[in-house]
Amino acid sequence: MRYVMRQKLWAMGNDFCIQNEHGEDAFLVDGKAFSLGHKLSFQNMGGEELAYIEQKLLSFKRTFRIFRDGALWAEVIKELSLFKDSYTVDIPGPNDYQVQGDFWDHEYEFIRGGQAVAYVSKAYFTWADTYGVDIMDGEDDVTILATAIVVDLVNQDQRRRR
Repeated sequence: MRYVMRQKLWAMGNDFCIQNEHGEDAFLVDGKAFSLGHKLSFQNMGGEELAYIEQKLLSFKRTFRIFRDGALWAEVIKELSLFKDSYTVDIPGPNDYQVQGDFWDHEYEFIRGGQAVAYVSKAYFTWADTYGVDIMDGEDDVTILATAIVVDLVNQDQRRRR
C-alpha cells in the first residue's frame, strides 16, 4: 500500500493528514499544541483513535511510545551513533523493525527479519513536509506510519537546535 503523509501547514500542533494511494483521506494525526514533549493522536477518518504517540521525556535515548487500545504497543528508540542515525521499533515478540537510511534527506526504509518491508521518501518543492510511504502487504501500516511521524518530529527538533 502506498500512502502520502502531509504535515498540515497552519496547524497549532504537529498535525498530519495521510492519504491512501487513491488520494482518499485515510488517517488524521492530531498533535497536542501545548504539552511537555510530543503527544499525538493517530485516528481514522471517523475520529476513532487507532494509536497514541507520546514522547518519553526522561530517557537516555530519544524514545517515543506508541499505545494501542490503551496499552503500550511499541517503543521507537533513536539509536546512538557517531556516523549514521538509526531507529529501533521495539514491539513485543519477534516483530521489531529497524529503521535505516538517510534521515537528513528523508530517504529511509523499515527492515524486519533482514527484509525491507517499507520505504519512506520526502517530496520536495512542497509547502508542507510531504512524504511517500510504501508498505508491503501484511505489515502493520499504523505502526509504520506512526514511526515515520516520530522520525519527522525528531528531525524537526534537531533542525531547530542547530
